[in-house]
Amino acid sequence: MQSWYQIFPKNPWLSLYAWVIFCILPFFFIFRSSSLLEIGAGILLLLLFFLAYRLSFNSKTGFMYVWIGIEIAINIGMIFMFGYVYLAIFLAFFIGNIRNKVGFFIIYGIHIGTTLLALGFGMVLHQSLYTSQLPFIVLSVLGIILLPFNTYNRHKREKLEGQLEDANKRISQLIVIEERERIARDLHDTLGQKLSLIGLKSDLAGKLLRRDAEAAMNEINDIRQTARTALKEVRELVSDMRGTKLEDELLRIQQILRAADIDFVLYGNAKLTNTPLLVENVLSMCLKEAVTNVVKHSQATRCSVLIKQKPEEVLVQVQDDGIGLEGGHWNQGNGLAGMRERLEFVNGSVDIQTMDGVTLNIRVPNVILYQNKEEESI
Repeated sequence: MQSWYQIFPKNPWLSLYAWVIFCILPFFFIFRSSSLLEIGAGILLLLLFFLAYRLSFNSKTGFMYVWIGIEIAINIGMIFMFGYVYLAIFLAFFIGNIRNKVGFFIIYGIHIGTTLLALGFGMVLHQSLYTSQLPFIVLSVLGIILLPFNTYNRHKREKLEGQLEDANKRISQLIVIEERERIARDLHDTLGQKLSLIGLKSDLAGKLLRRDAEAAMNEINDIRQTARTALKEVRELVSDMRGTKLEDELLRIQQILRAADIDFVLYGNAKLTNTPLLVENVLSMCLKEAVTNVVKHSQATRCSVLIKQKPEEVLVQVQDDGIGLEGGHWNQGNGLAGMRERLEFVNGSVDIQTMDGVTLNIRVPNVILYQNKEEESI
């Protein structure tokens, strides 16, 4: 249920104060009339208009068009009797809220036609009354022509945005389901066959233990090797699950920046080559922390990310056009200390530059990694 004050539009074409003025202004036109009968009729018409306007907002059935018809008739009367055209702007806003396309265009045409006809007859009969406010009448006519389409398109865009958000949620759910199925397949392929093999060889070793100790020992060695291989594959699988690719993290930070109404620009290629997963995971966490600080503290309107893979290092640069270090959020250590701790594991570094905002440079040197020897025991 809408409150009474919600007859005024949210984020409207005009400010709330202008709508309040349009509510008060007709009394000036009414009270300058010459007779008490005209004043009484004007006040009655005005009260009836706002009652019908309120009821049309609450109506979810065909009665809405009845209330709109009453409002159009009152609008014609107010224009013809008092030269007050501004009620047409209220009608123009409400017509933009009609979701039915056919109904919208029919009511839109009737409203413009009746308003222009009433103005035409009014100017013929009371020329001086309309000439004194001609610029405002012209602006009002432009408003009743443009405002319904503006409101109608805004509602249509909001509906499409809602559908897009629902689609994104469904896609996210499908991605989760697909990831679960992939993990299940990987675990089955990784462990299922090897555990079955270990079970068979264990049974065989048990049978050979008393008859042929050497053959039983060979089977036990095969079991040990199979178990070691299975353990290594599980560790690699878990490592892949825990690691975050830089290009995947970029998709998430784009969503964060879009939600904060901050423009995002990417320079370079997020797909790194011959970079260990640990390094890429550290870079992803640092990038996420940097962008989070931009959203929370910088008051920026634009954030750019540069990813450059050089022969000697990988550079990730995050730049914003915000308030710089005035807020002191980087100096206070929000996220910066955590970045440095993470980068220490990969011999990386981070530095800050202040010029037209804040520029954060995250560097990780390229090093030759030697694989550790496999453990001799499980």
